[in-house]
Amino acid sequence: MNLLYLVTIACFIFALKFLSSPATARRGNQIGAVGMVIAIIATLLKSGVHITWLMVIGAGIGGAFGALGARRVKMTAMPQMVALFNGVGGGAAALVALAEFHKLAPGGGRIQGDVSVAILLSALIGAVSFSGSLIAFAKLQELLSGRPITYPGQKIVNGVLFAACIAAGIAILTGAEHSWLLWALVAGASLFGVLFVLPIGGADMPVVISLLNAFTGLAAAATGFELENNVLIVSGMLVGASGTMLTLLMGRAMNRSIANVLFGAFGQVSTGAAGPSANGASNSVRSATADDVAVMLAYASKVVVVPGYGMAVAQAQHDVRALADILEAKGVEVTYAIHPVAGRMPGHMNVLLAEANVPYPQLKEMDEANAEFGRTDVALVIGANDVVNPDARNNAGSPIYGMPILNVDQSQAIVVLKRSMNPGFAGIANPLFLNPKTVMLFGDAKDSVARLAAGVKQL
Repeated sequence: MNLLYLVTIACFIFALKFLSSPATARRGNQIGAVGMVIAIIATLLKSGVHITWLMVIGAGIGGAFGALGARRVKMTAMPQMVALFNGVGGGAAALVALAEFHKLAPGGGRIQGDVSVAILLSALIGAVSFSGSLIAFAKLQELLSGRPITYPGQKIVNGVLFAACIAAGIAILTGAEHSWLLWALVAGASLFGVLFVLPIGGADMPVVISLLNAFTGLAAAATGFELENNVLIVSGMLVGASGTMLTLLMGRAMNRSIANVLFGAFGQVSTGAAGPSANGASNSVRSATADDVAVMLAYASKVVVVPGYGMAVAQAQHDVRALADILEAKGVEVTYAIHPVAGRMPGHMNVLLAEANVPYPQLKEMDEANAEFGRTDVALVIGANDVVNPDARNNAGSPIYGMPILNVDQSQAIVVLKRSMNPGFAGIANPLFLNPKTVMLFGDAKDSVARLAAGVKQL
């Protein structure tokens, strides 16, 4: 049994290693799935485990839901699915904690201290992850407003609620092993999860998803301690550690400290004095036709594609790849500039472009891409907004000031594909669109890119 669990742990570690690169992510998923199958089979074969029809039905329902959800979900809805599946993991950890407490508490005598602590942590963190992930899902799915939802005294309410949850946990640890106390803790933690995510704006969802993912990993690890299951402990800590590291990286990419993330002070669009915007900005937007832009692209030496959420919504990644193939056939160098928080989850753009079989070496992370914009003839911005907003660099009065961005304004020419002049998720105007070097190509991104490909092919 321990040997099978060791194989499972090795699979999870190798899966995480392969998932660190889009070029090997598919293999990583496959290895992780094999490890999970081994873990499930080994657990069912463990001595003392009696397989019941309820377990079979539950596994069937869960497996069918996961398979259908993963296969049917559109790539634009992938962040919502990640949030939902992450929440399910946290909820499962909280339910296991309730079940273990119900089994152990009435058995006479005190629950051992280490098991009691594990149960409380699993219930508390799992409930926060569950409810918080559901709110993140609702925001991403636009069931709730993507803008920050705030009210007076919010931080005080959150602090009092969290303190009450901790007090209930301390009471249980000191001997008051009553079921209603643990239920109250779970209910309070679930409410805290809701209030924790509500004030966070949609533009900050990559940070939130990473943080909630870390919470779920920690809850799973705590569950492993209460069940004395090594696979749960190791896999939970892998998720918790990687999720924490990813949260720090996403926070840095959004110019937000981890304390800013944890205490809910971010995602709120603040007002400030307007500062100087991008150099040379005019007062009007210049629009262009697809034929005009096709000429610019066909006679360029280097084109950098900057994908954003608009490309995901339009499902234009395959058309972008087709356009790049046509340009490369004409001798144009084409690369892709990827901002860490472009889209609605970490790696969203990488996943979309990998689906379209874009060669991985052409995907340039922010630092590498920024070094190339100075020698770029045309920057083709497809649905990106806040991650290319020069106010983050030039305007101290902007809510996103200090956030690292893709310096597309350093290119010789900029083409922005958008449906309209509506601002991005941060809700602020982008002076890049007024830059004299910028032309706007309005319309659906998929249709616009297809027209560009047809125009370039004719030249």
